[in-house]
Amino acid sequence: MQLYRDLDSLSTEIRSGALTIGNFDGVHLGHAKIAQQVRKRADEVAGPAVVFTFDPHPVRLLRPELAPPPLTWTRRKVELLGQLGIDAVIAYPTTPELLQLTPDEFFQQIIVQKMAAKAMVEGPNFNFGKDRAGDVKTLEALCLKNGILLDIVEPLTRPGETEYVSSSRIRKLIAQGNVQLACEMLTQPYRIRGMVTHGAGRGANLGFATANLEAVDTLVPEMGVYAGMSYRGDDAYAAAINIGPNPTFGEKARKIEVHLIDFQGSLYGEPLEVSFLSRLRDVTTFPDVDALKNQLNQDIQTTIQTFQNYQSKTSC
Repeated sequence: MQLYRDLDSLSTEIRSGALTIGNFDGVHLGHAKIAQQVRKRADEVAGPAVVFTFDPHPVRLLRPELAPPPLTWTRRKVELLGQLGIDAVIAYPTTPELLQLTPDEFFQQIIVQKMAAKAMVEGPNFNFGKDRAGDVKTLEALCLKNGILLDIVEPLTRPGETEYVSSSRIRKLIAQGNVQLACEMLTQPYRIRGMVTHGAGRGANLGFATANLEAVDTLVPEMGVYAGMSYRGDDAYAAAINIGPNPTFGEKARKIEVHLIDFQGSLYGEPLEVSFLSRLRDVTTFPDVDALKNQLNQDIQTTIQTFQNYQSKTSC
């Protein structure tokens, strides 16, 4: 799996294949459906399966006040797409010059000249070019004119539902704390990353040492206590995660505290990635420290069971 940041450094192995263009935020089951078709077409045309995405999302330049918090960072997106059979991701820098290209200019310069695409796969709501003026009909005409195969993949709905699986829907669920339902729509459990910093040390004094996570650059779930997992090299640890203040001790500031169960060692100053499996409860004020410790023990046991259940089926 390869990541490219520009089109000038493309190797010949990345050209003349099947291409899809989009944001792919979160890499959900709808994206997996598109990736599957890209992989199929790539094999048919004997070329690579390539995802072309933008970094940052164009709305961050055009209307930054409307830009939603992302669900994935670029390297994580590359990892997830690689698991779906994609050979390369191009995280193309979004510039004002790029956003000024008309649909025809974008198609000719990027898709024909730089990528030499033989096949394309998109969803029905695909738009491209200045002011999003190009749509699927525009793309169909340009592909036909240039001899490029085109597949339009319909959005995915889950059994018994009418609402599509989408990044915006998943973003709303995570913001509400419903990480379990979000997990069922993602290809992997929702994950955040941050740097471990020094906290108040209160968890260690209670017998539940926690890593205080800061500088998180993706959407943080609603306040609450969660069962999840964290990663150290090739090892995964069950993790009880608290998002919010510590009201029992009179604190009001929201924090992200991660207790890696059965982990021994220091994490200070290191990056840490944490995935969410389920929400256990709200942030609660306890009458005393003993009541808090009893609840934390219950949270840890539930977290361990949730982690073991996840490992046994290796999916959401």
